Amino acid sequence: MARLATCIPLSGGSPEDYLSVAKSIGADLTIAGPEAPLVAGVADLFHQHSLHLFGPSRAAARLEGSKIFAKRVMSAARIPTARYVEADTVDQALEALPRFEYPIVIKADGLAAGKGVILAGDLHEARAAIELLTTQFGPRLILEEFLEGEEASFIVLCDGRHALPLAPAQDHKRVFDGDQGPNTGGMGSYSDDRILDPNQIQEVMDLIIHPLLDYLASSGTPFLGFLYAGLMLTSAGPKVLEFNVRLGDPEAQSLLHRLRGGLLEAVTAAVRGSMQGYSLDWDSRPSVCVVLAAEGYPSAVRSGDTIEGIAAAEATGATVFHAGTRLVDARLVTAGGRVLGVTHTGGDLAAAIQNTYRAVSCIHFPGMHFRKDIGKKGLRRW
Repeated sequence: MARLATCIPLSGGSPEDYLSVAKSIGADLTIAGPEAPLVAGVADLFHQHSLHLFGPSRAAARLEGSKIFAKRVMSAARIPTARYVEADTVDQALEALPRFEYPIVIKADGLAAGKGVILAGDLHEARAAIELLTTQFGPRLILEEFLEGEEASFIVLCDGRHALPLAPAQDHKRVFDGDQGPNTGGMGSYSDDRILDPNQIQEVMDLIIHPLLDYLASSGTPFLGFLYAGLMLTSAGPKVLEFNVRLGDPEAQSLLHRLRGGLLEAVTAAVRGSMQGYSLDWDSRPSVCVVLAAEGYPSAVRSGDTIEGIAAAEATGATVFHAGTRLVDARLVTAGGRVLGVTHTGGDLAAAIQNTYRAVSCIHFPGMHFRKDIGKKGLRRW
């Protein structure tokens, strides 16, 4: 990022800190990336100071800030989702277990950096999941039925009333190949137009996106910003697993790698009131992003390991997105769980996968691990 722009350190992470930076550089437009500032009300603060920020209000950001709120909105707007039960205490959660078959999905209510969801295969695992999630994230939980199907990430730009869809993508949440191991913030993604055909895209817009935007607008909380719908494509049609109020990571990497233009124009129009008539220009080729994680991720991670080979990876044509890195005495070192997102395209999905992993092979740091099957689900569509 430092090669493309001027990076300004924050004195803290509060909405006021972001406002101070925006004012200091005379920002015409601010685009919110992470969810925490949005849930804390950064968009409201910018609006109070007559500054344009592309991101939802604190009230609308509750779609991600509270899974219970999101489920209530889905019920009120008649948006298809899994059957669920709210629990405010451990006892309520335990009492609700007999109402479900196994496997069961158990979710923490608040922000959990992608780690607040556990799939429990039996009663023992469900009890353990309830204990773990309530200890880590608080007593409020969602228990919901397990949905069969294939996941897809559907992201749209919103101006409060209208939505402009991005290309479809698919995330890979679990840490190990074959969707094994604990959930993470995302171990990789791919974007390929075959994930959703035009009829499915229209179905998602008609059944999910438009009803949600209409409900929020009629409730006095119109949604401005990136709206992310995590979908399960079931035999009964698409159902919502979760909403996020930002451009998803690592979907953003594979999506932006394909985007040729139109984003700034659409976002600028949205913050000014309406983006009707705007469009995005996409590269037709699929793209793949593979996350390189630090030793220990998604649990406690080791930091400070020297990273080598990024220039060689980029020489293959890949884009290497930095997530958990820092410079120490001119050395690039690890500084987080998900360290890098290596992203490439190809003439078809198989070529994109091959190109991405060739770039990955150039990069090394002690303890580095990554999934070796990113995008392979999509090959079944051929």
